[in-house]
Amino acid sequence: MTSSAQEAREALGKRLREIRRRAGITGRELARREGWHESRVSKIEYGILRPSDADIRAYCTHAGAEDQVEDLLASLHNVDSAYMDWRRVLASGTKRRQQQSIKLEAEAKQIRNWQPQIIPGLLQTADYAESILRCGIDFYQIPDDINGGVSKRMERQRVLYQRSHSFHFLIAEQALYTTVGSDAVMRGQLDRLHSIIGMPRVALGIVPAMAEAKTAIENFVMFDNRMVKVEGHTAEITITQPREIALYGRAFDILSSQSVTGDAARILIQKAINART
Repeated sequence: MTSSAQEAREALGKRLREIRRRAGITGRELARREGWHESRVSKIEYGILRPSDADIRAYCTHAGAEDQVEDLLASLHNVDSAYMDWRRVLASGTKRRQQQSIKLEAEAKQIRNWQPQIIPGLLQTADYAESILRCGIDFYQIPDDINGGVSKRMERQRVLYQRSHSFHFLIAEQALYTTVGSDAVMRGQLDRLHSIIGMPRVALGIVPAMAEAKTAIENFVMFDNRMVKVEGHTAEITITQPREIALYGRAFDILSSQSVTGDAARILIQKAINART
């Protein structure tokens, strides 16, 4: 287990301890009611023992905290998979990671994506994707499977044309100017963005550079209202707690309200294209 996963388990144990204490129940009393060995309570609360679903429900039932059951269960199920080090995710190269994305995107009916610095993967041209993946291969020093990785990233884009799906992409204006590859690569990518506007079931919004900083947040992707993926510098973080998902949804709504779409978005894209010519 990674240290981050252990920290997550300890954080969950701490929450359970607080719930028990607020209800005025001692660890010994909780163990007696459930027929547990006394040490089970302390092991759960200090992250030594992974609690079961039944353990979580027992804590909430005896503490009168049934309203927290779903949130705590989400935390429990996410403990061991929430934090995935990039070196581990990309151990065999980029292709496998793109294949995992295909599965996630196929299962979701609604995908919301915020990118403050680069163009989202589902909207990338092959040349742009190659430059992005090449940087990842060099930086993380992983196996070079660039052709397979680009091929799979392009395969992911088929989902954009499935009638059962809807997409809302938000990018910061900065993403139009962050150089990926060369000027030629960027012009091709910006032309691709221009053509996306008006596409059925796909919404594209651009948050202007001068927009007020109402929410400063990292890049993330929301899959329906059940999961959020955050790509950090060292790891990919998976969030499934309903309370946290709701906060990401709120941040997305704020960014969406600040974004420009349609002709106003086209103007910003054309301005960025002109800067490259």
